[in-house]
Amino acid sequence: MMGKVTFYEDRNFQGRSYDCMGDSGDFSSYMNRCHSCRVESGSWMMYDHPNYMGNQYFFKRGEYADYMSMFGMSNCIRSCRMIPMHRGSYRMRIYERDNFMGQMHEMMDDCDNIMDHYRMSHCQSCHVMEGHWLMYEQPHYRGKMSYFRPGEYRNFSNMGGMRFMSMRRIMDSMY
Repeated sequence: MMGKVTFYEDRNFQGRSYDCMGDSGDFSSYMNRCHSCRVESGSWMMYDHPNYMGNQYFFKRGEYADYMSMFGMSNCIRSCRMIPMHRGSYRMRIYERDNFMGQMHEMMDDCDNIMDHYRMSHCQSCHVMEGHWLMYEQPHYRGKMSYFRPGEYRNFSNMGGMRFMSMRRIMDSMY
């Protein structure tokens, strides 16, 4: 399935626009700023800096006439990544400390609070074996988020030292 998002320079879908159908590391050559967008299909991670850096924001199908005030963003979107649709099972191991050390728990479902569910104060590394996940710095899917696709993540210090407290699967129903 192809995804499509249209970015607009100004709020309320005004100004120059840019249609995007896949990952874009920097769309500043197409437009100077971006203040609104329409996600026609797919799920997307948006970044407030080029090259998939900075704060991350999850967008699903819909219209975002003024996403900056909706999400409390201080910077415009500068890059985006389409999240591939996943129809299989979900599996991830979370670890209390860097380099897969400390307590470990295997997850196959969402977790709104790792302290309540696993008696872990935070998560500092993970191994995503199946599916795509969003991890949040606060319980109950709040605060800054990060997108994780299958792979090993040994150390979250390169992500601004975030410590994750809740995790959610990115499901097909989000498309």
